[in-house]
Amino acid sequence: MDKDPKQVADLVNDAAKKEKEANELSMQQTMMLIMNAGNAKAFAKEAIDAAKKGDFDKAEAKIKAANEALVDAHNTQTGMLTEGARGNHAKLTLLVVHAQDHLMTAITYIDLAQELVDVYKQMAELKK
Repeated sequence: MDKDPKQVADLVNDAAKKEKEANELSMQQTMMLIMNAGNAKAFAKEAIDAAKKGDFDKAEAKIKAANEALVDAHNTQTGMLTEGARGNHAKLTLLVVHAQDHLMTAITYIDLAQELVDVYKQMAELKK
């Protein structure tokens, strides 16, 4: 039995609307991942700068802020992975790859920043 052209048009429009909504959600998640990972790295850099000046309280506060931003980034990534596991696969774009790169760079940078803060603390103790 042939379908009514209006029904077919409605189905196509509904599918297009759902795809557009999924793409918008994916873009929002991707941008949140980039933003939070970027913030995490920036806080880690500020921690290094503070430790270099001997302000270890500020350095530790910035490391804490970096880790909090990293948790936000991880939560965004987990949301993206959960959607994929449910069958709602995001399109793999260069922007998504870029976002993942930001996250991995931030993780590494925070680890190194913590090490540098510790080294600066040890150096300050030796100078006493």
